[in-house]
Amino acid sequence: MYLIRRVWETQPREAKKAASIASAIGKVYHEAGRRSPVRVYFNGGSLPGDRDRVYMEWTADVIDSPYGTDQESLPETKRLGAMMRELTTETWIEFYELMTDAKAVDFDA
Repeated sequence: MYLIRRVWETQPREAKKAASIASAIGKVYHEAGRRSPVRVYFNGGSLPGDRDRVYMEWTADVIDSPYGTDQESLPETKRLGAMMRELTTETWIEFYELMTDAKAVDFDA
């Protein structure tokens, strides 16, 4: 099981709007059956930490590419993605393997 996190750096004071768009993108993918439920969070500058950032994360059983599959693109994501690009300066994606009991190794406590 994996945790996948998409991160956007936004223009100043645009994090809340960008988070709203990210949430809509996640819902489109989830409703199409292509993604587990997403969690979106952001820091618009009123909290400690990196400001003007939006995070969207979800879990997946496998990491696979959406390219080269027989799945058609989702038209709504293109429109929302274009809106997001207008508000952001940079984006990247992070992958983490989730710990499960089956993956745990013995250790001395």
